[in-house]
This record gives sequence, C-alpha cells and structure tokens, in this order.
Amino acid sequence: MDVIGVIPARFSSTRFEGKVLANILGKPMIQHVWERAKQARLLDDVIIACDHELVANAAREFGAKVVLTSRSHACGTDRISEVVNPIDVKIVVNIQGDEPLIHPSTIDSVAAALLDNKEINMATLMKRITDPNMVNDPNVVKVVVDKNNFALYFSRAAIPHLAVNAEIKDPVYFKHIGLYGYTKDFLFTYKNLPVSNLEKTERLEQLRVLEGGFRIKVIETKFDTVGVDTPEDLERVKSLLESDKI
Repeated sequence: MDVIGVIPARFSSTRFEGKVLANILGKPMIQHVWERAKQARLLDDVIIACDHELVANAAREFGAKVVLTSRSHACGTDRISEVVNPIDVKIVVNIQGDEPLIHPSTIDSVAAALLDNKEINMATLMKRITDPNMVNDPNVVKVVVDKNNFALYFSRAAIPHLAVNAEIKDPVYFKHIGLYGYTKDFLFTYKNLPVSNLEKTERLEQLRVLEGGFRIKVIETKFDTVGVDTPEDLERVKSLLESDKI
C-alpha cells in the first residue's frame, strides 16, 4: 500500500474522559472523524488505533477497521507505530481522533506532499489566521515557515513577534493544524527521538523533530478544524454541524 490513515483514539483523557465516544448528532465523535477520513482520495486504508474495548466495540459497530493497542503508550505517535509496524506501507497519516470536522482534502494534501517529493519525510498543515483573538491565544498553536514552506518554529506564543517600530505593520500569522503525515521509516525515527527541551517548554511534540535537526513540510490550507478538548468544544462542534457552517 502507498498511504494509510491511522486515527489514534485514546479513551482516557485528563480533561474530557471518553471524549472520542461523545455523542455528536447521534454518532460517536470517532465515527465523524472516520467517515471524513474515508472520503480522502489518497488513503488506501483507514484504521482506528484505540486503547479500550468500549472504543473498539463502537468502531466495529459502524464498520471501521480497528486495532486494540497497549494502554501504556504515552502519545498517539507510539500508538500509531504499534499499528503500522507489521504493515507494508510507504506513508502514514496521523488523523487526530478528536477533530470531527477535519476536511478530507486536508488529508489528501498531506499525503500528496509526501508522495510527490521523496525528500520530504514529514508534513503537516497551516491556515492563515483571520481572527485577531487567536494570535495571542496559547491554545492556538502558531507556525512560521521558510521560503520553501518548511517549518522554522511552532509556538503557543504569537509568532512572528511584532516589534516596536517594525517595518511591517500587519504581519501574517498562521495556525498550525495538527494533522501529520510521515514516511513509515521516519515515523520510527520520530518515535525514537529523545524528548527535547523545546518540546518540554512549549508542550508541543513536533518541536522534537525540529530540535533533532529534521525538517517538516507545512502545507497551507483554507480549511479550519476544531479540536475537542473540553465539553465546551464539543458544544461548539455540534453547533457548527447543525448550522452546516463547516
């Protein structure tokens, strides 16, 4: 196979227990994610990687392929690695299990970047920020890139910082969207990198890659998404789906 999508779905969540099974318009959240992933044109297969029988059973009920993984994994990357280790595949797309509004074309954009350029080992997404309130919101991760759209840095702070008397009065800010694609080989390189100082400072796992000396291609998209970390986020997603605004 060329490309598979893996949806890590952890039942236990510090801020929102069992959120991947939260009901959204009659379906568990993980089903919304899976259905959107299945619409991506470049995925040869979609697998849900979960750590609890409740999630596995729910996934089987709506027809998903599911793998029950170890509960000891510290992050989604480790969970994905367990699933893809025995699979003969070139590219793996990590689709967050708590983003039920993910657009299928964004999955294809990440996959295509890796398929089209063999020198790229990892890719992700960014979207131009149009809401000024997002710029200084630490829950919205920002990214700056070089002229070839490789990431220079990710931060919860407003980057680039607008200096006093700066020549540019209206800088462009980009939100990082946490959809990742990797070659299978690089996934295991990433998994084995030591936790970095920048990662611990910002609490952003992707900084481990940059601090390790590797590059991340960043593709701009016009499609936003909403991650569900709290019950309030869930209500926002329900509202958006009901109003057909996304």
